[in-house]
Amino acid sequence: MKKINWFPGHMVKTRREISANLKLVDAVIEIRDARIVSSSSNPEIEKLVEGKPRIILLNKSDMAEDQVTRKWKKELESNSTMVLEVNSLTGKGLNNIKPALNELLKEKLERSRERGIVNYHIRVMVVGIPNVGKSSFINRMAKNSIAKVGDRPGVTKNKQWIKTKDGIELLDTPGILWPKFEEETSLNLAFTGAIKDEIMDIETLALRLVERLSNHYGKRLMDRYGLESLSEESLENLEMIARKRGCIIKGGEIDYTRVAVMLLDEFRSGKLGKISLEWPEHE
Repeated sequence: MKKINWFPGHMVKTRREISANLKLVDAVIEIRDARIVSSSSNPEIEKLVEGKPRIILLNKSDMAEDQVTRKWKKELESNSTMVLEVNSLTGKGLNNIKPALNELLKEKLERSRERGIVNYHIRVMVVGIPNVGKSSFINRMAKNSIAKVGDRPGVTKNKQWIKTKDGIELLDTPGILWPKFEEETSLNLAFTGAIKDEIMDIETLALRLVERLSNHYGKRLMDRYGLESLSEESLENLEMIARKRGCIIKGGEIDYTRVAVMLLDEFRSGKLGKISLEWPEHE
């Protein structure tokens, strides 16, 4: 799998909007997928929001290994950046956002109070790549379904401000990817659904996922699919999973598309347990 080019026109527009609207906000909340912390970080966003106080939310943290997520948190935090482990669907960890913003914007809030502004509304831009849970996060914070939620990349298209009950105003932005990504990043994004399945060879994608899981989470595969052992050949492991799950077509042949869809769905929904696909470099 070589470099993938996937940069729809609306993402070019979003990049311009982010740059133009940064002056309107006090801070940035960047949402990443805790399973692929590096791959779900858009270098375009890194450059665009540089200099703004930032909170990085490691979303879907309940689907990643706790110890790996803690290492990422330590790796990413700095004077101007705080990192929180959250789950946007359940709301876990979201109550830490307001205190984190108060800490990051401490001096600015103090100046506002000195000018007599007691109930200062913190304005925050929410950024992130597709399918990391931005809409679910905003809905949770707003406690209603203002932002459209979908399980497919790119459902959020238009800029909108959302007021929350704790005095935070959120500026929603569509998810943007970047023009090119290397093979490992492409795979990680595809495994988690940030790249549309339609532009991938889903059977090859499932094969590569089996390869990755066999190397790092072999026992999980064996336990989940009732395998007595794993082969050194990823294709054999995928075929064993297919037979165990009845992904067979007429004549006893393997239905590779069906087993691929099943495996990817089960990984993406967390049925294989807590899995981290990336670790900090020094690890």
